[in-house]
Amino acid sequence: MNTDTRGMAYALLTVAGLISIAMVVIGMLGLGREAPDEGLVNLGLIGLVVVGGAGGIVLAIPAGESRGLDEDRIVQEMAAIKRSLDRLSQQSALSDDARRVLNRSRERELLCRAIEEDLRVQDWEAAQVLCTELASRFGYEQDAERFRMRIEMARAEGLDTEINEAIGRLDEKIVQRDWEAALAEADSIAKRYPVSPRVRGLRDRVLRARTQYKEELERRFLLAAQAEQVDEAMEILTELDHYLTEQEAEPFREVARGVIGKAKENLGAAFKLACQDRQWGLAAGVGRQIIEQFPNSRMAQEVSGLLAELDQRAMEEV
Repeated sequence: MNTDTRGMAYALLTVAGLISIAMVVIGMLGLGREAPDEGLVNLGLIGLVVVGGAGGIVLAIPAGESRGLDEDRIVQEMAAIKRSLDRLSQQSALSDDARRVLNRSRERELLCRAIEEDLRVQDWEAAQVLCTELASRFGYEQDAERFRMRIEMARAEGLDTEINEAIGRLDEKIVQRDWEAALAEADSIAKRYPVSPRVRGLRDRVLRARTQYKEELERRFLLAAQAEQVDEAMEILTELDHYLTEQEAEPFREVARGVIGKAKENLGAAFKLACQDRQWGLAAGVGRQIIEQFPNSRMAQEVSGLLAELDQRAMEEV
């Protein structure tokens, strides 16, 4: 490279370097702005990188020697660098909005990637904000609308899954006949998803299930009493007692008295037979059952006075 060409290259690189440094300084100071101009700083830094690369090329060529390099090609490359620096200088003079218009294709791609990521992590609010940005600042209304539709569909699918799981937990409590917990779960679901039509009437669903089970118990009790299945009737009556109010229990009182009387008679007979057969352990067990089921009866009082003796005889027998 001859001396004239090298001098012209040095002069061009010097001017380009000064322009780039000025862009960085102005951008960092944020002249006329409330904050530093990151776009201008980035342009200046890119310019410095270009100048540095071009300077390395010039320094690599000794004066007066070509070292196999085509001097015309070097001049063309330097001219290309000058055009690039001219474009950088022109962009540095543009406003933020003007630069955004020039770079909107790249920024659109970045925004779309960010929206896709928000969709992946189910951050619906952040995705909606970026859709608004895509439409209002860059004018991509159709793209924004497509993303909004995807957001609503994904949100609806996620909401359906959550509601299905919540209703599944509610159904488990209904099957277990844990009515208080089921009512609390129904109220909680309605509070968490107030706009979903699927959660309406969940409390009534629990109350209906409770009523149906109570009616089933009533029917089973009457059938057992009619068939004189005293033990089963007594077991059902014990559970049914938790469901009936005083008024609801009135129609069953007569049948219940008969079942209770029959059960007491059966236990009394079993107790007497066990004592007559000298089966002291069995007699003590039946006696405790009488005391537990009929604590206020005269029979229970009589049996309680015999328990200690029955236990003693059972031990001696063993």
